[in-house]
Amino acid sequence: MSVPHPNTLLDYNDKIVLVTGSGSGLGSGIALRFAQAGATVAVNYRTSQAGANELVAQIEATGGRAMAVQADVTQKEAVTAMVERVVDAFGRLDVLINNSGIYPLSTLVDMAEDEWDAVIDANLRSVFLCTQAAAKQMMAQADSADGSRGAIVNIASIEGENPAPMHSHYNAAKGGVLMHTRAAANELGAHNIRVNAVSPGLMWREGIEAAWPEGVERWQSAAALTRLGQPEDVADACLFLASPAARWITGANLRVDGGVMTNQIF
Repeated sequence: MSVPHPNTLLDYNDKIVLVTGSGSGLGSGIALRFAQAGATVAVNYRTSQAGANELVAQIEATGGRAMAVQADVTQKEAVTAMVERVVDAFGRLDVLINNSGIYPLSTLVDMAEDEWDAVIDANLRSVFLCTQAAAKQMMAQADSADGSRGAIVNIASIEGENPAPMHSHYNAAKGGVLMHTRAAANELGAHNIRVNAVSPGLMWREGIEAAWPEGVERWQSAAALTRLGQPEDVADACLFLASPAARWITGANLRVDGGVMTNQIF
């Protein structure tokens, strides 16, 4: 096996990367970071068309390549068409980042069935459908220059391991993402496709300190590194796991949480 030089490990200049749910928020930050590393990026969105187009324009303005791809990733036909559009445009698919999801609040006893279904569909069903479609494409294409057939990174959550109030549906979905990651890694390894997960902690967003001051304060007190996460923190973990630097890593879950999960439980 040829071991790549360290200087080339995060070089994505020949890679095609699809990031779901990247018209806004964390997904947008992940997509931009891959573009900065040289990747050609497919920016998936469901409703955030303006944000997706703005991100594509930002990437192209700095000499990169990108395209916006609309798809509801909870629907099989839409996912299949999305992957086909990416391959038609760029020739192959090297990396899938399953980022799409929703994050509503509801108590267990008051939760309606459609609330449960919506969260499971957006956060878990989407991972299954996108992984399936991407894996079929990756299995059909030749190995890339670094010897990989493809890499998939699922955005899970520390809530997949540690429950949060009013989030039984989200906790269950993200716990499912973690196990699906391991199962997919087990099946797809024979095809030279790696599957890993990144579990973020509390992420900064505009206005969070004013909207939830007590939560931010609790987090800062609990996290070993004291601050909230930034999109680049999660994006860089994705860059690592999708790269040859992680060539012998599959089925893993990388917590990116500022050390909050190091706290003693009792």
